[in-house]
Amino acid sequence: MKLAFVAAKTAEARNARTALAKRYNGVTPAKADVIVALGGDGFMLETLHRYIGEEAPIYGMNRGTVGFLMNEFKQIGLPERIAKAERVMLHPLRMLAETVRGKSIEALAINEVSLLRESRQAAKIKISIDGHVRLKELVGDGVIVCSPAGSTAYNLSAHGSIIPLGSDLLGLTPISAFRPRHWRGALLPAAAEIVFEVLEPIKRPVSAVADFTEVRDVKRVYVAEERKVALNLLFDPEHNLEERILAEQFWG
Repeated sequence: MKLAFVAAKTAEARNARTALAKRYNGVTPAKADVIVALGGDGFMLETLHRYIGEEAPIYGMNRGTVGFLMNEFKQIGLPERIAKAERVMLHPLRMLAETVRGKSIEALAINEVSLLRESRQAAKIKISIDGHVRLKELVGDGVIVCSPAGSTAYNLSAHGSIIPLGSDLLGLTPISAFRPRHWRGALLPAAAEIVFEVLEPIKRPVSAVADFTEVRDVKRVYVAEERKVALNLLFDPEHNLEERILAEQFWG
């Protein structure tokens, strides 16, 4: 089994990469059967973006802080662990954003697509699902569409639901909603097509962010799961991701 090792910029992650590459004769990612990512969840997100389209699955080991998507770090027996690992397939979100100046910009998001107010004034956003207007006017700081992988990130901070991987759902979560005051968001089928229309886009400017890609001054944003793109992660059986997702929902 040919392993490639990539690491976050921290000394802890880089030292781990050096030791593992020496122990297991590390190769370049282009030649690898498996890419081993060393860092935290943020670095896992970067790694998934960097190797979109590559066939090699990604096995993370935690050399960061949270590590929700990472396995426990151990130097010994790594090929045997990877051989026994369970595969989880993720599909990113595709964002198509149209600006007030007539530009159209596309980007992929593994975690979430967020619409965020740019000024002191609250954003006003109309939300349509599969061609039907579901919310005529959301007033607040913005709104999030998240994948299951991203449901424990920004979505969770905005009090959105945690979504188990492989559940074929997307999360739709408001950010500091003023109206409707008691709307807490929704869970949508993974096949849903979501359209956000920014009301008063000049007076109340809004930006759209797909992971690392930000588009300023948008007037319309389309979001849907991109089924043609598959990302493969590997987890130790004892990692028990489903248990971690369940436990996270009861953590204070």
